[in-house]
Amino acid sequence: MADLEGNLDAKKYAPQTPLATFSHAVRGASNLDWGMQHRLSRIINPETGRTVMLAFDHGYFQGPTRGLERIDLNIAPLEAYADALMCTRGALRTSIPPATSAGLVLRASGGPSILKDLSNEHTAMAMNDAVRIGADAVAVQVFIGGEHESRSVQNLTTLVDAGYDAGIPVLGVTAVGKELTRDARYLGLATRIIAELGAQIVKTYYCEEGFEDVVAGCPVPVIMAGGKKLPELDALTMASRAVRAGAAGVDMGRNIFQSAQPAAMLTAVRAVVHDDADPQDAYEIFREAAS
Repeated sequence: MADLEGNLDAKKYAPQTPLATFSHAVRGASNLDWGMQHRLSRIINPETGRTVMLAFDHGYFQGPTRGLERIDLNIAPLEAYADALMCTRGALRTSIPPATSAGLVLRASGGPSILKDLSNEHTAMAMNDAVRIGADAVAVQVFIGGEHESRSVQNLTTLVDAGYDAGIPVLGVTAVGKELTRDARYLGLATRIIAELGAQIVKTYYCEEGFEDVVAGCPVPVIMAGGKKLPELDALTMASRAVRAGAAGVDMGRNIFQSAQPAAMLTAVRAVVHDDADPQDAYEIFREAAS
């Protein structure tokens, strides 16, 4: 029989102590639903407010990219080193172990290949499939200034609305075509539009001048895109400058999986992003891990 009197005497309500409130390490996330905040904390480390994402979604428009010929062999062994994985649902289901503890960001837009105009995209995944998979966010490419700018913006807003229904954040990716300049003026325009239209995270490229203004003008976390393959020290330097300018981390692909030692490179990038390691020190970490 339950000890009702003893249970009553043991209760402690601490009436003099105000109800606890919890802040969120993710910029602009404090007013989001609990489930969305929880998913964001699986992508962005709550202790540092930063993330190291591993991108390998390149095949959705350019096929078997160098380093991604076999995702099961080249990428699956790296998942433990990343805070989050950015990929397509096809690659995830076929080539990544379901036991991964990394956050999951799924590519949700697509259409044209590298043989066509890349801005001619549509939504490419229903939000209920993201729920079924257990995704922590979905990613959509936004072509500000592109031929099909308005359609890509509609793709974004469609997924943002669906994301609110499901409690799943949207990562808006600034797509930079050959005709667009990767300077602070353009990147500031694109990131701000994406955030204003509801994306909870924005991924964009780094620029040498004014990147801190790009970040400051965006009310949600800005994640730096890795871009083309660079020498390891150069890639670490770019990552360091981005996070010190306010970026909430990096989303690197080719600078990881096209490195001679991908796991060692991920280890070095983590040191830069989460420990504020100097690029040269991080490069020594890379060399030691690679030996």
